[in-house]
Amino acid sequence: MSDIKKIALAYSGGLDTSIIINWLKENYNAEVVAICTNVGQEEELDGLEKRAIKSGASKFYCIDIRKEFVEDYIFPMAMCGALYEGKYLLGTSIARPVQAKTQVEYALKEGCDALSHGCTGKGNDQVRFELTYKALAPHLKVIAPWRIWDIKSREDAISYAEKHNIDLGNISRTKLYSRDRNIWHISHEGGELEDLNNRPNEDMYILTKSPKNAPDKETEIELTFESGIAVSLNGKKMNGVELLTVLNKLGNENGIGRTDIVENRLVGMKSHGVYETPGGTILYFALKELRMMVLDKDSLRLIEYISTLYADLVYNGKYFTHIRKNLEDLIKKLMKYATGKIKLVLYKGNIILTGRLSDYSLYNQELASFTTGELYSHKDAGGFINLFGLQVGIESQIHHKNKDIKNEK
Repeated sequence: MSDIKKIALAYSGGLDTSIIINWLKENYNAEVVAICTNVGQEEELDGLEKRAIKSGASKFYCIDIRKEFVEDYIFPMAMCGALYEGKYLLGTSIARPVQAKTQVEYALKEGCDALSHGCTGKGNDQVRFELTYKALAPHLKVIAPWRIWDIKSREDAISYAEKHNIDLGNISRTKLYSRDRNIWHISHEGGELEDLNNRPNEDMYILTKSPKNAPDKETEIELTFESGIAVSLNGKKMNGVELLTVLNKLGNENGIGRTDIVENRLVGMKSHGVYETPGGTILYFALKELRMMVLDKDSLRLIEYISTLYADLVYNGKYFTHIRKNLEDLIKKLMKYATGKIKLVLYKGNIILTGRLSDYSLYNQELASFTTGELYSHKDAGGFINLFGLQVGIESQIHHKNKDIKNEK
């Protein structure tokens, strides 16, 4: 421990990182630099610098990375259609690599010789942080207090804070849920959610209204995409942060974006979480319709296959890998012509498609019409069916022939 002089801590101001500063100083006799990343936590960032310094940090950084997060991580992931286990829009998973990357950048800038985080030994985040460390700064030592110290529970952690006069802000022993929030989503775990037979408490939700409390009127929107990236809403050009912020507001007001999932954690256990992703749910819906309009069948199937692999890589912390980057590059090429407009209606938890428009649409109205046109002759279908069904016919003849021989015997 004596060779560690300066530690960069991924600091959120939550219970774990609040006590970790003091614990690191006690056990390593090292300087601790608290590094916070603004990924859209909103009021959770209030008062963090004062608390970090008071807890013993020599320096505090809060870096606004929302633009990078949305435009370089979230929107490309959405373009890929990545969903973990068919439901989870990867809200926490996609934030960790950019947060850990920023932590590494500031650690190197500060001349730190170690990195630390407050992830527990039961969760996925420890893997996501540490795989990023390995990819970007493998020479730095990693300190994971939850895998070292004697603290076993939330109650133990609060007792440690009380003993050392550490300011925990609004944190208390009666807190029901473990939450993670950013501009893409908020997650809820713990409390009554640990019993799968319980319905989530309505008071738990933060980013979405209940559909029954949403307005009894339709909200019409139009999203414009260029090569699979959303660039404007209702005809107004916006940057990624602006556009997602407005989509979140619209989703919230209309009761859209709640997901309840029992997922398979990387470490082997199942966990129950409820996620709110209002703007992301709208964006994914629109992108799926855009892909179905402009992509040929083989390209669509390929993206559907790749998106599952891409989601697994993000969930498992393998963001900074060649395979993840190459998969994204391939999908970008497939989505080159995914340019167009998608019209939607939002209504009481529902997203209703009301129109599609693209210069690259592969839908041909004349060809699809029941009326015979110049591009397609009904007569051609007979020859196609004969060839397409050739193997079916041969198989049937052989089976019947052998059946007759068997019956004769």
